[in-house]
Amino acid sequence: MKFLQSLLILPVAVLALAGPASAQTNVAIMNEERVLRESAVGQHIATRMQEIAVEIDAELTAMGQPIQQETEALNAETASMTPQAIQARPDLMQRIETLNQQAQQFELTRRVRQQELVATERQAMRPVYEMLEPILQEVVAERSIDILIDRSNIVFSSESVDISAAVIERLNSRLPTVSVNRVRLPQEGAAASE
Repeated sequence: MKFLQSLLILPVAVLALAGPASAQTNVAIMNEERVLRESAVGQHIATRMQEIAVEIDAELTAMGQPIQQETEALNAETASMTPQAIQARPDLMQRIETLNQQAQQFELTRRVRQQELVATERQAMRPVYEMLEPILQEVVAERSIDILIDRSNIVFSSESVDISAAVIERLNSRLPTVSVNRVRLPQEGAAASE
């Protein structure tokens, strides 16, 4: 989720192309991960995403239990049988075929649910990133910052150049929460994207 990374690195590239600067350059650091983790909206999104993940896990568990039970029943029933003996029994072969189809459907559903989780988080984060852009522009202008770098791109910086707290404060006042609704994808559409 390094959407802002390109925005933050761009001034570094422009400064590098401009050659040596005669005036002092004002550099600041922002920790995007901290902003998303500590802001009210970031915490709200994380909580909702965890709730949605638990909901999806419960759905998958309920769907997988009958498959697991039938697998165990078939294994117990065929444990002492040879492959030829199993193939000679049309009833067992039908159960095995049905079980394989159910297992394939379960795997498809599991993948779709993973994609839904990613799409849900992406949708929830969109307004946050849209709000962060003007906040960053304001802070940069107010503090006459020439270069703003994400904390993940540097080894060391003093706390005095970190604007994360100011960004969190403004984000909390302007966007304390967002709607986090589970995105639902069609089974067949998600399978085609694989």
